[in-house]
Amino acid sequence: MNHILFISGGELVLVMLLALLFFGAKAIPDIAKTLGKGMREFKKATNEIKREINENTSDIKRDFNEIKDNVKKKTDEVKHEFDEQTSDVEKNIQKISDDVKEKANEATEKVGKETTKLGKKIEESADDNAKDKKDDDKKGIKDYTED
Repeated sequence: MNHILFISGGELVLVMLLALLFFGAKAIPDIAKTLGKGMREFKKATNEIKREINENTSDIKRDFNEIKDNVKKKTDEVKHEFDEQTSDVEKNIQKISDDVKEKANEATEKVGKETTKLGKKIEESADDNAKDKKDDDKKGIKDYTED
């Protein structure tokens, strides 16, 4: 089916016959010529409007692109500075962590040595107590047997 502007072929023929009857055979070419000029003027005006819009918006697009580029540049600068600061902070944290580990190891060694010394003193004290108790027990047995 041939549809032009939602009009079927039969309806199009009917419209052409009615135009022929109303305007006559001599007026139809003039009407078509006038319609052609009107369509050409409409297309010309439309193209002129498009051109003006493009010219005016090109300034806006250029300004927008400049702003976008400036924002991107500043954002990149801030990101770079932030990354540098973050790197410095991470280095400081690592240094502090290493210092804490070193001090903890030193403290652990010191506590281990002190614990060993205390253990030896406790053993010596226990041995002395056991020896004293053994001596006391011998003395007690000796006293008991003498009585």
